[in-house]
Amino acid sequence: MNPPCGRCNKPVYPTEKINCLDKYWHKGCFSCEVCKMALSMTTYKGFEKKPYCSMHYPKTSFTIVTDTPENLRLKQQSMLNSQALYKEDFEKNKGKGFSVVADTPEMQRLKKTQDQISNIKYHEEFEKSRIRSDAPPPENRQVENEQPSNPERFSQPVGQMRPAPVAPPSGGKRFQAMYSYTAAEADEVSLQEGDLISDVEPIDEGWMFGFNQRTGQRGLLPANYVRPV
Repeated sequence: MNPPCGRCNKPVYPTEKINCLDKYWHKGCFSCEVCKMALSMTTYKGFEKKPYCSMHYPKTSFTIVTDTPENLRLKQQSMLNSQALYKEDFEKNKGKGFSVVADTPEMQRLKKTQDQISNIKYHEEFEKSRIRSDAPPPENRQVENEQPSNPERFSQPVGQMRPAPVAPPSGGKRFQAMYSYTAAEADEVSLQEGDLISDVEPIDEGWMFGFNQRTGQRGLLPANYVRPV
C-alpha cells in the first residue's frame, strides 16, 4: 500500500516520492509552508516536521518558564538569601562611611607621593607668608613728577626732589638695622639685618643719613628699616 503525502494526503507512488521529515511527499508538494516555493533535499530546512525555505525559516525564541509551585518556592528562597546577605554586609560596614581600599604597594607609593607634595606646598606657602610679614614695603621715596633716573635731578626745585645727602656732624645717634635693604641709588647705603649705623641724623620724613660700621659707607637709608639702640 502506498503511503499518503505529508501535504495533500494522497497516495505517493515510488517513482515520485520524497522521504523527508519522517513523512512521504510528492515532488510538487514538497514546498515551503509559507511561500510555496519548491524545495529539494539540499535546500529545505525543517521545523516541527514541516519544510521551509531559508527566508521563511522560523526564528527560535526563548522558552518561557512556567511559574510552577516549585519554581515559585525557589524564587522566594533566592530573594530571602539575597536579603540576608545584604543585611549582613550592611551590618559589617555600618558606621564606616567609606569603601575599604586594599593597602597595596602601589597605593602606599601614591600615598607617600601625595604626602611629599603636600609638605612641599606647605613649606612654600609658609616661606611666602614669612617674607611678606618680615619686611614691610619701603615708603614711596619719589615725589610727584620726579624722575629717579634723571641725572639733572639736583638742578630741579627743592620742593620736587629728595634733598642731597649732607654728612652730619659726628656724635649722632646709633641705630641698628631690623631688615635687609639694597641701595637703589648711588647716594644710598645697603643694609643687612643687625648692621650698626652710627652718626645718624634725620634728613626728611622717612629717610636718615648715617654711617654703616660693617661696610664703612655713608649715605641715605630708610628710617623704617632701623631702630634706635
